[in-house]
Amino acid sequence: MRTLIAIEFVSVDGVMQGLGSPDEDREGGFEHGGWGAPFAEAIHASSGSSALGGTTAYLFGRKTYEKMATYWPYQPSSNPIAAHMNTTPKHVVSNTLTTVTWENTSLLTGAACDAVSELKHTGDGSIAILGSGVLVRDLLRADLVDTLRLFVHPLVLGSGKRLFGDLDTPRSLTLTTCETTPMGSLAITYDVTSR
Repeated sequence: MRTLIAIEFVSVDGVMQGLGSPDEDREGGFEHGGWGAPFAEAIHASSGSSALGGTTAYLFGRKTYEKMATYWPYQPSSNPIAAHMNTTPKHVVSNTLTTVTWENTSLLTGAACDAVSELKHTGDGSIAILGSGVLVRDLLRADLVDTLRLFVHPLVLGSGKRLFGDLDTPRSLTLTTCETTPMGSLAITYDVTSR
């Protein structure tokens, strides 16, 4: 059975919204888009392409998929992250999309948790879910997330969508790694304890 790893970039106050570009996600009047861009180089140096080795699939919610599909397919194969993402199977959880255009991508329709549980039971390695905050919260509630890999940037935004919403019961986390980047970001990995 594959493990599901949620990889998230957050501010110290847990905001995950609009980290890449100023106009990426202005939902709710968010005015701080692009806040994560200055930290990208340090994060890539910290995580590197070696972290991709065990990833045998990617998982996205619809909004994250639509954003990623406008960027990664057009990056050169000399970029190790682009090369891995473009050639590795990708799955999009959506009941509104009818087609996907990014190569090696398939749609998961119906009940999200059932589809992801089935996906976890196929193959080896790990499934990396990037961004996709609503989906991550649903999968946490259903005890389907095995690992959280958080990149916490030294910034308090004060507003925006936060990664963790309400859960029906608390989840215990076990720290497995913690690394500091030269820019002061923390790369933290936790194993998630089921209820």
